[in-house]
Amino acid sequence: MEFNLDDIIKHSKKILLLTHVNPDGDTLGSMCAMYSMIYNRFKIKADMNVVSNIPFNYKFLPNINLAERYFDSSLVYDLVITLDVAAIDRVRDSKILFDKAKCTINIDHHKTNPKFGDYQIIEPEASSCGEVLYNYFKKNKWEITKAAAEALYVAIMTDTGNFRFENTTSNVFKAVADLVDLGANPNYLYKQCYETKTKNFVMFQNYCVNKAEFLNDNKIAYTTVYKKDLEKFSAGDDYTDGIAETLRAIDTTEVSFVLKEVENKLTKVSMRSKRIDVAKICEKFNGGGHTFAAGCTIKASINESVNKLLKEIIL
Repeated sequence: MEFNLDDIIKHSKKILLLTHVNPDGDTLGSMCAMYSMIYNRFKIKADMNVVSNIPFNYKFLPNINLAERYFDSSLVYDLVITLDVAAIDRVRDSKILFDKAKCTINIDHHKTNPKFGDYQIIEPEASSCGEVLYNYFKKNKWEITKAAAEALYVAIMTDTGNFRFENTTSNVFKAVADLVDLGANPNYLYKQCYETKTKNFVMFQNYCVNKAEFLNDNKIAYTTVYKKDLEKFSAGDDYTDGIAETLRAIDTTEVSFVLKEVENKLTKVSMRSKRIDVAKICEKFNGGGHTFAAGCTIKASINESVNKLLKEIIL
């Protein structure tokens, strides 16, 4: 559906930007970029809501200090924009603000996005929500600020695995080259995202990798994370980020996944692969994502979830 974002924002006095649960560099970078662009173009200070804690290595992002985790459920926004949210339940309790809003816009790049909201800007072929925003800003001649350039660069860099994943296209390099010209510093942003890990974070990830299980001639690799593991290392929600990629990097691995205990009968799953479509597997458990990177939540214990996933993996 065609719509004019400029007109919608101009007629919105109170705007909210929403990220998904367990926020990554793409959703946070996109939120910070959108905040900067809205303020620069319309002189409106949008509210920013994060559903769970901001990972340590993203706390440097421009204006991220203005983001709030908690919210007033009585608020009614003129406009709510979701950024990198593949399904509306990924905003958890903040959904009440989305449902009450006078207008809602869904900006995303996941192929499994069900197109919720009043309006959508969805580009499944884009590497990231950051690239979707960049394309929109350039097409509609929005002047990209230095702060937005930095945030967009982080969004694109992190969702392409520092330009290593299969979603890294020539358009990605064209976009980030322009963002560098606009003030984004690749060396600084890389170090902030990838070289500012706490000791606990590194030790926890090593612990999880060391107890990984390998099946099917080492073609399947997975590890489990229980609440007791998180408590042992005082680990945050983001501590499991990247473990599935580490296991996938093993030369024999074709499919990797990490199972994290949320509750006794609730398990969060992060899947990665080199050739099979893990998004289709995760969709069977009401999840989704990309062909080679997807996730879901299974209403079962970790052991039961392992068995359910293994039945769906066909190599």
